Amino acid sequence: MDAIDRKIIDLLGVDSALTSDQLGAKVGLSPSAAHRRVKALEEAGLILGYRARLSPAAKGNPSTVFVSVTLVDQRQATMMAFEEALGRTAQVCEAHLMSGQSDYLLKVLVRADDSYERVHREILSALPGVHRLVTQFTIRTLAAGD
Repeated sequence: MDAIDRKIIDLLGVDSALTSDQLGAKVGLSPSAAHRRVKALEEAGLILGYRARLSPAAKGNPSTVFVSVTLVDQRQATMMAFEEALGRTAQVCEAHLMSGQSDYLLKVLVRADDSYERVHREILSALPGVHRLVTQFTIRTLAAGD
């Protein structure tokens, strides 16, 4: 990966909708050369995909809730069952295996037409291996690029 590849990655990180024409102009390459570079970065696994940034209204004006999850134990089978079930949970948009007091930290989006009580009771508490859930509600989200 050279300086041009790094610049392409930086530019696509800010605006993944850039065309090959636009990208080439910004990095000093022809559109076809820029396209070839992007394809090579994708094939090398450095670009994993592209996404649309959605407005809160498009997402149902959700509230963001962070949930610390402690499992009944840390056996591989317990963790695998939890992670597999978590993958089928639409409300959880991020999950992190953590060190420290809890096992996982979840970022949960609760749509305006739903309630966290229902999500807690019917979805999160029902995940396999859950011993304890500790919830923190977001007051305000600061812009950090996304």
